[in-house]
Amino acid sequence: MPVTITGPRGSKALAAPLRALITAALAPEGLRIGEIAIVLTDDAALRELNRRWRGIDRATDVLSFSYDETGPQETIRPATRRARSVEGDLVISLDRMRDQAKRFGVTDGAELARLVVHGALHLAGLDHQRAAERKAMRLREDAVLRRGAKAVRELNRRLLVR
Repeated sequence: MPVTITGPRGSKALAAPLRALITAALAPEGLRIGEIAIVLTDDAALRELNRRWRGIDRATDVLSFSYDETGPQETIRPATRRARSVEGDLVISLDRMRDQAKRFGVTDGAELARLVVHGALHLAGLDHQRAAERKAMRLREDAVLRRGAKAVRELNRRLLVR
């Protein structure tokens, strides 16, 4: 169950707590981690990816790309329960993470954890296009973050020493 991290210097030290959060997000869905790559980057990179893959010309906080997906403008096939493992990329804007942490009054570690959990739930096939889906996804995120409190504390500690 490899989780790889690409990003600024010291990012690889975040792998263990991020892996724990992804595991906690997928387990209730009956899924496990396959190969997941996490890319920690900036608003410019997320804006370009968002424009290219979703046709939305603005930065966003997290994008999820399942290895089961097809190209732009084609049908997306979310991970199925029979696949049992989830594989894909999570691309996170550290600019958005920091801004949102300030706006929501949380630590950078707590916001990074929320974004990783949110992205992992997308890789598991969950969405939030409709109000009921948004509510269900938020409840799942909150539950995972409560169960993953130790991982969030570890993220905070590791982000402080960078």
